[in-house]
Amino acid sequence: MLRTQSIIYPILGNIFVVSAPSGAGKSTLVNNLLQQDKSIKLSVSHTTRPPRTNEKNGQEYHFMTLEAFHARRNQGEFLEYAKVHSNYYGTSYLTVNEIIRSGEDILLEIDWQGARKIKEVFPHAVGIFILPPSISILEERLRKRGQDKREVINHRMLAAKSEISHAPEFEYVILNEDISSASSELIAIVKATRCRFPNKAVRNLSLFTQLGMNTPT
Repeated sequence: MLRTQSIIYPILGNIFVVSAPSGAGKSTLVNNLLQQDKSIKLSVSHTTRPPRTNEKNGQEYHFMTLEAFHARRNQGEFLEYAKVHSNYYGTSYLTVNEIIRSGEDILLEIDWQGARKIKEVFPHAVGIFILPPSISILEERLRKRGQDKREVINHRMLAAKSEISHAPEFEYVILNEDISSASSELIAIVKATRCRFPNKAVRNLSLFTQLGMNTPT
């Protein structure tokens, strides 16, 4: 098994976990953040979901068959995995661990189930939940993007309330009523996280030692 128990050694890079119900604007906010902050790597999940129009393998997702997904899962290659809307999604443990050990930040777009599992292994991960202004606006956004059939939209709406109920499990919540304001809040969270004492101490170990401050061991 590749996955480990909760990791408590000093981490050089941060893990940002962003979750939201479908249609809340998560992808738009994440894309805005990645465009403005090139130092954050986006974790590309593995999925059994078929690609949508213009999606490329290895870019939005690593698309794979159900058989291949189960094989990797059984080998313990996924840090977390879940079945969402009849499809499986998984995050590579090796990829996440390699990136943060190198000192880079990584962002994961996953559901609340995956976020909970990430926290079990990486307690320092920062959870951010994106909320829509209202349920009616959420449904309107899903219909306007025209990517899913009516029955799929109905299923996503039924799941939305359950997903939203897990928002209290996250450190931060962003109400995506105005995309500009919501983007500013997401960027602010990232900047504040980098200023936490353990983060600064690990990255500035020599200085903190000279100043006589206790540093992570």
